[in-house]
Amino acid sequence: MHTFHVSSIGTVHNTRKTPEDDYWGEVVSEIRLNNDWDESSLDGIDAFSHVEIIFLFHLVSDDHVQYTARHPRNNTTYPKVGIFAQRGKNRPNKIGLTTVELIERDGSSIFVKGLDAIDGTPVLDIKPVMSEFLPKGKVKQPKWSTELMMNYWE
Repeated sequence: MHTFHVSSIGTVHNTRKTPEDDYWGEVVSEIRLNNDWDESSLDGIDAFSHVEIIFLFHLVSDDHVQYTARHPRNNTTYPKVGIFAQRGKNRPNKIGLTTVELIERDGSSIFVKGLDAIDGTPVLDIKPVMSEFLPKGKVKQPKWSTELMMNYWE
């Protein structure tokens, strides 16, 4: 196993103070770069409509990390699947990834819509969304995942 050192580049600021399973679609977040970063590192970002935010589930304690199959959201009507077949926060490396709408850039901050990260979340990276990196062809997923996500972005 390899170990890597990763540092946050910024922090999420929004009104969501606790992790919740649904209703992230209208959440507007400011991602403010740490003082170590020059604001020019965001130059050109506003030419993109969407960005990917890579962040850390910093409130997940080590004893809650899932290493085996489980029912998503602990709902026994869903099949047991491995942690790598779901997007839950109790991941081995506690890394989250969300594609969000970029609303605006203001100096060393960007404002985004639809980020499912709570206030104070450390941001590890920001990447622009380019159509060439989107999936080619139809996306396949099981029925339970569509049902689980029904209210996620409401």
